[in-house]
Amino acid sequence: MLEERSAGAILYRESPDGKIYLLLNYPSGHWDFVKGNIEKGETFKETVLREIREETGITDVSFIDGFENKVEYHYQRDGNLVHKEVVFFLAKTGTEHVKISHEHQGFVWLNFKDALAKLTYKNAQNLMKKVSELGFNA
Repeated sequence: MLEERSAGAILYRESPDGKIYLLLNYPSGHWDFVKGNIEKGETFKETVLREIREETGITDVSFIDGFENKVEYHYQRDGNLVHKEVVFFLAKTGTEHVKISHEHQGFVWLNFKDALAKLTYKNAQNLMKKVSELGFNA
């Protein structure tokens, strides 16, 4: 079985109506958070900062202490089973404008409830619920 390690972020910003969260629309059609594979020599957080910059153009990112969650799942790639681990952080930005990369079909900023409903995968929904447990859903 192949092993793959990635890192990502639940990225939010403050709006006049409260916190709103960034979701990306992936080519397969699903909605998820910013994430990507860890490159040689990178830390988890370095990967997250690079992926946010590459996938959204956002560079002003600060991590929220106390939130680090690992998600594990399996998927098929070229007939091989892949075990994937993704470490997610909670991060804040002041940037509203997103310059989407070629890796995605679109993006949306949503409040907690709408983001939770739009996320495609149960793992991502569970991460949002953990954010809520920290009181970040307002």
